[in-house]
Amino acid sequence: MTEKKVPGTHGNIYVPFEKRTGESSVVYFTRDLSAEGLQKIYERVKENMTGKVAIKLHTGEPHGPNIIPRPWVENLIKKELPEATIVETNTYYEGGRYTTKAHRETLQTNGWTFCPVDIMDENGVVNLPVVNGKWFTEMSMGKNILNYDSLFVLTHFKGHTQGGFGGSNKNIGIGCADGRIGKAMIHTTPGSDDMWDIKTEEFMERMTESAKAVVDHFGKHITFVNVMRNMSVSCDCEGVNAEPVVTPNVGILASFDILAIDQASVDFIYAMKPEDRHALVERMESRHGLRQLSYMKELGMGNDRYTLVDIDHEDRIITAADAIKDVVPFSEEQ
Repeated sequence: MTEKKVPGTHGNIYVPFEKRTGESSVVYFTRDLSAEGLQKIYERVKENMTGKVAIKLHTGEPHGPNIIPRPWVENLIKKELPEATIVETNTYYEGGRYTTKAHRETLQTNGWTFCPVDIMDENGVVNLPVVNGKWFTEMSMGKNILNYDSLFVLTHFKGHTQGGFGGSNKNIGIGCADGRIGKAMIHTTPGSDDMWDIKTEEFMERMTESAKAVVDHFGKHITFVNVMRNMSVSCDCEGVNAEPVVTPNVGILASFDILAIDQASVDFIYAMKPEDRHALVERMESRHGLRQLSYMKELGMGNDRYTLVDIDHEDRIITAADAIKDVVPFSEEQ
């Protein structure tokens, strides 16, 4: 008899920094939300970006207002990664990126025309192993992921309808899984009429196991940057229908550790004033999205304790509260 799999719990409960245990990783931080800021912080985590480099980036639905600004990415590629390729996969839902043809049209619409963009599942899929997974032994990915030596995970940190928040874990966990098989494995119980029926802790665990397959595949040759700007509670997959942004812009984080960078990004939100953090915290807790963090730790994907290095002030060590103390209410002009 097959043992029934049971999701973890407490995905709606935030664990403060002082209550965490274990080793610590380094997370770099700048308040400089600009092309120059992105380039400056990338330089701190680029050392293992060798060989053929893929940039996993959410390129957005048509005219999506909140994605990482295209000129920032263009500047980074020209200055630091002239041979790199942006990589994506097709979506599970019908929309502007559902088929390769539509996806390529959306890439044109959104201006991702200054470097190659590889839709990794255009030519089929590959199964990557999930070591010590609860839900999976392997995950179906876009086959072209095998064509790269290194992966730069460039993430717009924001809320997410199913995941509570979308950080580096979501960017590769959902974003590298192919549009028909892999994403269905994460989102849908086989035979269900509801393609989004897997929710809360089980969804977080499935998505995280998919991300683990990617992290393990690239080994040392993976690095992470989270851009905390235009943080709607909605994912960039909602495009122009995203909820209005009400959370203040913060800055850019970088790390070699996927858990540390997503944990630090979440800590920044929780360190804000109640009126500034309310919408995003409600989204994270109501979806039990914090299970992403505890499950990454259980799977040995990284550390939830970290040293936060302020690269704007001669690499001073700061706290999340220090990082967000001067944020201002969000406005469109930012």
